Amino acid sequence: MKVTVHRKAHFNAAHRLYRKDWDDVKNENVFGKCSNPNYHGHNYDLVVAVTGEIDPETGFVVDMKYLKDLIAAEVETALDHKNLNVEVEEFRDLNPTAENIAVVIWNKLRPHLQEELELAVTLYETARNYVTYTGN
Repeated sequence: MKVTVHRKAHFNAAHRLYRKDWDDVKNENVFGKCSNPNYHGHNYDLVVAVTGEIDPETGFVVDMKYLKDLIAAEVETALDHKNLNVEVEEFRDLNPTAENIAVVIWNKLRPHLQEELELAVTLYETARNYVTYTGN
């Protein structure tokens, strides 16, 4: 029997959506006000979902304290109150769209979970705009 457990987290970060190889006009046409050269910020909400068999000894799919600490160490510490374009290595040459941020978060978490567990990352950029990445 597989069960999915979820852990919510939150971080604030600034970013600019743009391509270095495009001029400001093309960036603005494609990314709109999100291409502001002075950056803009979001209050991101994150839901990390882990799916797997329930361990008969512990009753857990994954220890939620472990998951909480993992998210704090790998995501919140790395991204909270940061300018993603400037301060986060993964985004030096990667446009920090919600889609790319979700993939980066998934890649940070995946190595720390047992191989048989499935991982999904849902990132809310706003209450109405969110993305989910499952590693596929």
